[in-house]
Amino acid sequence: MRLMSLLPSATEIVYALGLDDDLVGVTFECDEPPTARRDKAIVVGGRDTRGMTPAEIDSYVKGRMAAGDDLYTLHADALAGLASDLILTQDLCRVCALPSGQVSNALDYLGCRADVLSLDPYTLDEVLDTFVAVGERTGVPDRAGVLVAGLRRRLAAVAAAVAGAAAPRVAVVEWVDPPFTAGHWVPDLVSAAGGNPVAARPGARSTQTTWDAFAAADPDVVLVAPCGFHLDGAAQQARVVTDRMPGVPVWALDGDSLVVRPGPRLIDGVETIAAVLHPDRVPAAPAGAAARVA
Repeated sequence: MRLMSLLPSATEIVYALGLDDDLVGVTFECDEPPTARRDKAIVVGGRDTRGMTPAEIDSYVKGRMAAGDDLYTLHADALAGLASDLILTQDLCRVCALPSGQVSNALDYLGCRADVLSLDPYTLDEVLDTFVAVGERTGVPDRAGVLVAGLRRRLAAVAAAVAGAAAPRVAVVEWVDPPFTAGHWVPDLVSAAGGNPVAARPGARSTQTTWDAFAAADPDVVLVAPCGFHLDGAAQQARVVTDRMPGVPVWALDGDSLVVRPGPRLIDGVETIAAVLHPDRVPAAPAGAAARVA
């Protein structure tokens, strides 16, 4: 089966299921594993926002969406030439990837025949369910079952390690200018790590908020995990939070690797958050995962 992934998390799922030889196309943002962008055709492009401030990125995104313009460019010739059997995409967030309807319209216009599977989880359990869905559609349900069982064992190990410990109040900042509170599966990660998510929207979309609202939630710890950034970028944004919320411990997380992409590495995120919240019970996070910001 010839597969195409139009979002980074789907690419990670494909590799986790051992289907990388079947993958023929990815997006310019599919950087895990790093070989994906080198070995596969790039079928979706977009603006390189490196060098832009968070406020500039927010303004660019809002301006494009208000005008009805796309944030991503689907390379029609590449799409047609790869003759995929199954395309993995989403309808969860227009900022994250092309919506499935746009992909289907492009296939109809080009006269291409391919199935489209939209992956739209809002909770951690639903994220794990998407691995099963991809496994079933690609003919490897047993592999998906093994993958999910292993991830659930890791979640159970964290739960056992933090059982009985006081759950600190944890606010996750998904963006700093303007501030956004975290939604979707992110509060579930905090809960699974032995924390109490506050200023959060479990199972709902992330929304713009205010620093006063974050402060009113009275967090014991603030985690900064901005979408589209790894640890260095998150640490730069976290310094804004230390100024806005003095006296509250602030940690930066590798958002793209551990928090915001609904792929297998979310369990790494749970383990990392648990290490931040319960360092006396959980082994330290690996280098590059998290950093305390003074």
